[in-house]
Amino acid sequence: MADFIDDEDGPPELIDASALPDSEKLDVSKTPSTTLDTPAQDRVPITLVTGYLGAGKTTLLNYILSEKHGKKIAVIMNATDIEKPLTVNQDGKEVTEWMEVGNGCICCSVKDSGVMAIESLMERRGTFDYILLETTGLADPGNIAPVFWVDDNLGSSIYLDGIVTLVDAKNILRLLDEPTPEETASTHAEGDQHAHEGPVLSMAHMQISHADVIILNKADLVTAAELERVRDRILAINNVAKIHVTDHSRTPQIEGVVLDLHAYDHLDSLDFGAKGHSHIDPAISTIAIVTPPISPEKIPWIDTWLQSVLWESKIPTVQGTPTPGPEDFEIHRLKGILVLQDGSCRIIQAVRDVFEIRDSEPRQDGSGECKIVLIGRGLGQDARPWQANFEAYLAMEE
Repeated sequence: MADFIDDEDGPPELIDASALPDSEKLDVSKTPSTTLDTPAQDRVPITLVTGYLGAGKTTLLNYILSEKHGKKIAVIMNATDIEKPLTVNQDGKEVTEWMEVGNGCICCSVKDSGVMAIESLMERRGTFDYILLETTGLADPGNIAPVFWVDDNLGSSIYLDGIVTLVDAKNILRLLDEPTPEETASTHAEGDQHAHEGPVLSMAHMQISHADVIILNKADLVTAAELERVRDRILAINNVAKIHVTDHSRTPQIEGVVLDLHAYDHLDSLDFGAKGHSHIDPAISTIAIVTPPISPEKIPWIDTWLQSVLWESKIPTVQGTPTPGPEDFEIHRLKGILVLQDGSCRIIQAVRDVFEIRDSEPRQDGSGECKIVLIGRGLGQDARPWQANFEAYLAMEE
């Protein structure tokens, strides 16, 4: 096991440097888009690693860059949170410098979102199987993840395998309940007339609500009772994320924790009835819609229903049915499995207003239900209005 270092230290010693020129800066369209049939198996999986400064991100990434795990991983570390940036100037131009480390991984550090680093990385395609992208401590992952779908070039090369959030068990409750002004999330543009009332939404809320996996770190610094309170609070915000309890960012394995997340396999196995709908946290909650298998012809209906709730933040009106439920809501993550009557499956993944519906492996036993999970603010106290509206919308005739 490699020695672990504090978050404030730089990355491990790097060898055999090679430099590649960066590509021109992307002009990323802000128009949301959907993708119906781009095969993920032809693209490289990318995992976002987020969490406050001090939560253990850099310690985890240093472990990945030094441990003999046999994986070929490209790690993009954020230079804002470390002392040794690897982006250098060459003839007056910035160059993204990729360093090879002794265990077969490669590494660079950046001071932006990492998009240009990924562009240069794709010129080395074939030398790595996974990409890990570290965000800054106060980054909102919901602003970064959609770039991989909106940009046609990146979207055809990589796909979002998931978002991993590291949580400091010692300090997370303070970050959730008493955020400083710089730790408070602003989910709408300045001048937006639809300012939301209610509990303060911290950046910690945003990082937890967007996560597929949560690494609950520094468990050795709290008591068992304190750790249980923290777990309950996390589940109140996002009760579909996998939680791994660690200290010093030591994970027993990287598969299923930061790589090969298979978030949709996990979603398929959840018993939403047993988990219920928790309201311990007043700012963000999780609800689920569960229905029997649907006809493949109803996929376009689902697409337009998603456009309404994600793009317009409106539950669509269905003639002859009661008025929809919540009116002032905001969905941060949405994921789902659609089981079709012909035996095939689709999966849905959404971050904010950008989503995709794509093919998935059919269930071997031919059974199952459609499950859609929504995580966000103002979703209401009851999932039944969402369930009823979704079912009524699918029942509409052309």
